[in-house]
Amino acid sequence: MRERLTREYFEKLYAESPDPWEFETSAYERRKYGRTLDVLRGRRFRRALEVGASIGVFSEMLAPQCEELLAVDTSRRAVEIARERLSRYPHARVERRTLPEEMPHGSFDLILASEVLYYLPQEVMLLTLRRMEEHLVPGGVLLAVHWRKETRTYPLQGDEVHELLRENTRLTNTETILEPEYRLDLFEDQP
Repeated sequence: MRERLTREYFEKLYAESPDPWEFETSAYERRKYGRTLDVLRGRRFRRALEVGASIGVFSEMLAPQCEELLAVDTSRRAVEIARERLSRYPHARVERRTLPEEMPHGSFDLILASEVLYYLPQEVMLLTLRRMEEHLVPGGVLLAVHWRKETRTYPLQGDEVHELLRENTRLTNTETILEPEYRLDLFEDQP
């Protein structure tokens, strides 16, 4: 089993580049971001949590749909950049946290995990899922999006993450989008 990727791994990436995955310039990211917003169908969210927000490119797009947005990332440098990017949104906060150990307090009606859960070994990813479910309000939404191309660097692969989510959540999978590059699953807390 591959080990969990540490804070140090991500700090090294951000030391080498302020945008190691080219979130600001990648056509792939723009397509994925657009599709992710489309799936939310313009819904407004009282309190949203974005897990693995990186430098806040998608956070900036999501912020107008939220009364309160908490964007978290494990990298100190990424958090600094995201804070600057979101500074014009007083209702958006960016914090350095590593989940599941530092799960924020309170409840959320949207939790977004985009390209982050495959950095965790299976047992930690499932514990993170439990924590997210515990903090989701009745009727809330969990949205997961992950890269589908195989990589030997990460403990899990994108499709593997989504199958584990589907098999282990109490939430209802209401939408699945399979693209060659990414997979998106929308889960809702339905009665």
